[in-house]
Order: sequence, then structure tokens, then C-alpha cells
Amino acid sequence: MKTTGKIKYGKVSVVVFITLLIWVWTDLALDEKLSVSGVTVRVAKSTNHNLWVSFNDEISVSVDRVVLKGPASKIADISRKLKEGKRFEFDFDAIQEKMDEPGSYTLALLPFLQKDKQIRRLGLTVESCKPGKLSVNVIGLVEKTLEVKCVDEEQNLIKDVIIEPAQINMFVPGDWEGENLIAKVQLVRREVDQARLTPIEKRPYIQLAANQIRTAAATVKITTPLEEEKFGDYTITDATLGFTMSPNLQGKYAVEVINLDEVIRAITIRATAEAKRAYDKKTYQVILEIDDSDKDVKSEEPLRRELIYKFPEEFVRKDEIALNQPPVIARFKLTSLAEAQTPPIAGD
Repeated sequence: MKTTGKIKYGKVSVVVFITLLIWVWTDLALDEKLSVSGVTVRVAKSTNHNLWVSFNDEISVSVDRVVLKGPASKIADISRKLKEGKRFEFDFDAIQEKMDEPGSYTLALLPFLQKDKQIRRLGLTVESCKPGKLSVNVIGLVEKTLEVKCVDEEQNLIKDVIIEPAQINMFVPGDWEGENLIAKVQLVRREVDQARLTPIEKRPYIQLAANQIRTAAATVKITTPLEEEKFGDYTITDATLGFTMSPNLQGKYAVEVINLDEVIRAITIRATAEAKRAYDKKTYQVILEIDDSDKDVKSEEPLRRELIYKFPEEFVRKDEIALNQPPVIARFKLTSLAEAQTPPIAGD
């Protein structure tokens, strides 16, 4: 007689379950530690616009060392991810930590990290950290009306733009007054060109500290004028001539400009209105450079040299001013003051 074997699935399930429990227990029993550096604690974005929260004016701080503890498999997984570039970042919420009133606070770092949801989700615990505490500053802000100004990528003011509205309300430190009441809108070169064709919308911002900005809730529309509207042709009719010469010549030689009328006559420029005004205010609009070697020239013919037009450097860098005529050539002579003042010898 043959005996037919029957598989008892209930017993198999119990054996598998017990085996899994042994694996889990073994993994838990083999807890390991992992020291992590470069952990960042960052001020979380808050809906409370009345507060400026920082770690000594910084939006984030780096924690030197955090020691994590957990099952070997999870520690190994975290270690692998760290080698791949993963970084731990923890958000600090001042309201959640009950630090939502203006003042200075001390944040106990270890309990803050231990209760973090990210750590719990990973099945880890924080055993220690260095430093043990962080300084938290909370400053109250008040709503004020700010003038909106436009700047380029290097924070240079962009002139002649039309900003609508020209003012905006934002929350700022209470001691901000006068010239500090400015919100900025930054435009890159492409946006400047685009704004000549159609207005673009941007959110103004204020800079609370070196690495902290606060952006307005509302947007403004920015239009930049067309190039032909921005520049104009101007004539300078009262130019002033100046001379530059080394100490070797100063007080020893006099300069006589033969064609003075031509040198200081009307100067035609193409410029923005502001650049033209800055040029008008220069002490000297044109400069004639005198070289030391000019005194050694024996020719009866006048010396000749191209004039230097002293345009304001700020507007030259921005291509907002240029000469709109051929440069004038000055014709001049040097006269020795010593010879001119030496009385004639008797009998000559």
C-alpha cells in the first residue's frame, strides 16, 4: 500500500514567520552608528510675514557632526546614499518651536533632531550632535511703503524704466527709514530687451541680510524704453579745456593752443539724458595731454595732438555716452617760462 504525503501549510507558515522574526530580531540586535557631517538646519518658509527668523542673520547653519543609530541594513543604506551625494537638511519652524515672538532664543539641537519626522521615517535615532545648541534671532517686521527700483545682474541701477506700480507695501524691519525703503527688481540682459517689446512681470524683493531676501506677494510690470527713445543727440556749447602734464613741466612751461576756438567749440555727443547731465557737470569736458618730450621739439610748426573727451566713466561702461563727431586735433606750442622771464643782457 502506498502512502500519500500531505503538505501541512499551517506548519510551513509558522516556520516562515518564525524565520522572519529571527531575521528582524537579528537586524535590530545589530544596531550600528553612523557619524554624519555637513548636516544643515534651515529656517523654514513661514506664512507669518511679521517675523524675520535667522541664525545670527543666516538663513541656515551647518552642524559639524550628527551621530545616527539604527539597524545595520538601514545604516548601510544611508551610508550609500550619502556617498552618492544625499545631504540631510532639517527645517526649523519658529512657530512650531514656540519661538514666534521677537527676541533671542537658544535651540537645544539634540531633541530638535530626535523628533524630526524624516529621521523617524528612516527608522533611525539621533544619538548625539555637535554643537548642542543654536542661537535663534526673531525680529518683528512692520508693513511700510517701498519705492521699487530696477537693477541688473551686477546690482547696477537700470535707468529710465517704467515700473507700475512704482511703490509697493512690504514687511521690513521697523528701523528702516528714508533711503532704505527700497524694494528691488532684478532684470537680466534678456529681460531688459524683452521689456522693450512688452511689459514683464516680476516680484520685488528686499534683502534682510547677506543671504536672506524676502519677496513681495504682488508683482509689478516693467517696461524699458526703446533704444531710440533712450538716447538723444546733444551739443555741448560751453566746453572747458584742461591740460595734463607731469611735474617735470608744471610751472616751467606755458601752453599756447593755436586753434583754441576750434578746440572748445560745440561738441556733439549721443547719450542718455542722465549721461549728458553728468558730462555737463565735469570740471573739464576736454583734455589736452602734454608729454615731457614735447619740450624738446625744435620745429617752428605747432605740435598736434588729438583731444581727450572726459566722458563720465560710469556711463561709458554702460555705453550710454559717445562722441558723435570726429575728434578735434589741437595745435599747440610750449613756451619756457624761465626764458620768457629772463631779462635781456645789457648791450644785446
